[in-house]
Amino acid sequence: MQRLSGLDASFLYLETAQQLLHVCSILELDTTTMPGGYTFAKLRDALSRRIESMPQFREKLADSRFNPDHPVWVEDKDFDVDRHLHRIGLPAPGGREELAEILGHIASLPLDRSRPLWEKWIIEGIDGTDARDGGPLVVLTKVHHAAVDGVTGASLMSQLCSTEPDAPDPEPVAGVGGGNQLEIAVNGAIKFATRPLKLANALPATVNTVLDTVKRARSGLSMAPPFVAPQTAWNANVTSHRNIAFAQLELDDVKAVKNHFGVKLNDVVMALVSGVLRKFLQDRGELPTSTLIAAVPVSVHDKSDRPGRNQVSAMFSRLETQIEDPVERLKAISEANSVAKQHNSAIGATLLQDWTTFAAPAVFGMAMRVYAASRLSGARPVLNLVVSNVPGPQMPLYYLGNEVKAMYPIGPVFHGSGLNITVMSLNGKLDVGIVSCPELLPDLWDMADDFGHALEELLDATR
Repeated sequence: MQRLSGLDASFLYLETAQQLLHVCSILELDTTTMPGGYTFAKLRDALSRRIESMPQFREKLADSRFNPDHPVWVEDKDFDVDRHLHRIGLPAPGGREELAEILGHIASLPLDRSRPLWEKWIIEGIDGTDARDGGPLVVLTKVHHAAVDGVTGASLMSQLCSTEPDAPDPEPVAGVGGGNQLEIAVNGAIKFATRPLKLANALPATVNTVLDTVKRARSGLSMAPPFVAPQTAWNANVTSHRNIAFAQLELDDVKAVKNHFGVKLNDVVMALVSGVLRKFLQDRGELPTSTLIAAVPVSVHDKSDRPGRNQVSAMFSRLETQIEDPVERLKAISEANSVAKQHNSAIGATLLQDWTTFAAPAVFGMAMRVYAASRLSGARPVLNLVVSNVPGPQMPLYYLGNEVKAMYPIGPVFHGSGLNITVMSLNGKLDVGIVSCPELLPDLWDMADDFGHALEELLDATR
């Protein structure tokens, strides 16, 4: 068995019927590359064989009522791929609106915690075509955030892909094994007994971080603080419903802007998000006079020696939405990001992981109830939205023999922050995934379509 880290387990503890904490990936596939042509049965068999080499897909949660520590992953002895793989056809005409409606509905469904925490939905009938005759295919994958972060999720997806359509299956890999109630409890008690020592180690780092942050804030060299974000339509408690939209940009165009203005690729991504949200709010007459604040997950996989599948810290970034000129906005975002990165680097890479280790499930639940209540009382949001940028391989990929034409990542939304925009660069494209609640933002397609306009605006400034 393999024990969840505190950060992994926090996504279980924070999940409610409204705040679903799984992540999704939407693949657009070209079925004409599948050797021998596409059929659902062939795809199902190929997935089943590939999972034999990917034990993470065969692991489920286990716990004991006497376990004082976090749950564990164990091998699902009754694993059956058919419990996780589903097939559905789009209603006519099968366009993006029909597709988005189906995707939003699936994203609104919780995962079954008695089984491995993932599902795949094979969606046929795209644009009224038949995938068996070479029509496109869409695959929606859902995985619980307790099992993956952006980097590990991308890694899992890459293991399901190959650089050739007819690549051989990898060798089977053994799983983590099982664990009975007694083993889970005894091992958990041992882990729990070491917490005071870990707490003693975390306290000095925390004190140093607080003192350094105060010093940086006084000199104007800190990242944006929490609870200063302005109120927007989506900064409210989320519901159990989800709606989704997506867009695709040319990565070369994004890089052209980056190179012309001498900024980072992530600065351009943030500027695109800023331009889209500024226009959206301005069109509604709701543009705040102060900047929107985004939480940006930062991978610490290369800096952390802690166990767990989620290896992230977070950076609060200014989107500078109060600036009208797109070039000035981009430069201001770049400068603010530079300061935020320096501040984030000064914070211990494992600080978030260390503190989540100590918090019990009841603490997370109580904190979420208090925060949800504060949202109803009109308190200022901690932040406006989550913006994530996940790098992907720059080469053709084949998902079980089908060429990947797009990979739209969809992150979770939280009470008080009901909008998530995640982008992934893949084989010369920048794929943008947007998710919210229809009760907060009924139509996300205006945002999705405006990404192309925001990029064109910056490209015009380079000419």
